[in-house]
Amino acid sequence: MRLPKALAFDVFGTVVDWRGGIAREAAPLLEQLGRSDITPEEFADGWRARYQPAMARVRSGERPFVILDTLHRETLEDLLVSLDIDPAAVGDARLHELTLAWHRLDPWPDAVDGLTRLKQRFPIVTLSNGNIALMLDMARRAGLPWDAILGAEVSGHYKPDPEAYLATARQLAIQPDELCLVAAHHSDLGAARAAGLLTAYVDRPMEYGGRPAPDRHFAQVWEWSVASLIELADLLAEP
Repeated sequence: MRLPKALAFDVFGTVVDWRGGIAREAAPLLEQLGRSDITPEEFADGWRARYQPAMARVRSGERPFVILDTLHRETLEDLLVSLDIDPAAVGDARLHELTLAWHRLDPWPDAVDGLTRLKQRFPIVTLSNGNIALMLDMARRAGLPWDAILGAEVSGHYKPDPEAYLATARQLAIQPDELCLVAAHHSDLGAARAAGLLTAYVDRPMEYGGRPAPDRHFAQVWEWSVASLIELADLLAEP
C-alpha cells in the first residue's frame, strides 16, 4: 500500500486519555462539595458529552469561531448547573484551573514511544479540535514529540468539517491523499476519508471506560487498523 508523506493525529482519546485525566482533576472539587453521588468519571463523561454540541454551534454558523478552551469553560459551567452546582460559588479561579485540566492529560502508555518511532520516517503533526496553546501545554507535559502543532484556529474549522482536514494538508504543502489521519474515532476517520485523506484506526477500548464507542456504527475498512501506536510504527516506520 502506498505510504503517506505525513501523519496527522487526532489527540483526545487517540494519543491522550481525556477521561482519566479529567476524572483525576475533578475528584477534589466533588469531594470538597460533598457530592459523593457523582463519580469523577461521570463528571468527565458529562463534560465530554457537551463537546460536540458546543462545536456544532460553531460549525453551523450559529456563532463565530472560538477556541476550544472557550468552549470547555462554557460547557464546564453548563455541566455544573445541570448538577445543581452554582459556578459562582466554585469561583472563577477554580473554574479556570479546572478548564486547564484539558491541558494536562496523560498519554496512553504506547503513545510517546509510538510517536517517536513514527517520527523517524514521517512528519507527525496534530489534527485536533484543540487550540494551539492547549496542544503545546499538553505536549510539553506529556513529552509528545510533534513536528508541528496545528490547532483548530489554523483552519478556523472544527472537525468533521472538510476544511479542517484540507487545511492541514495545505499547511504541509501536500495533497490530501498524501496525508494520513491517525485516530481512534470512526466518525473522524470517515470525514477524513471523505476529504481525500488516508486513514489509520487505533483501537482505544478504555477511552470510555470500557464501554462501546458511541461512533462504532461509522466503522469502515480503513487503510490501516491497529491496537496501538507501537503496532502502527511496526507497520509504517520500518524500512
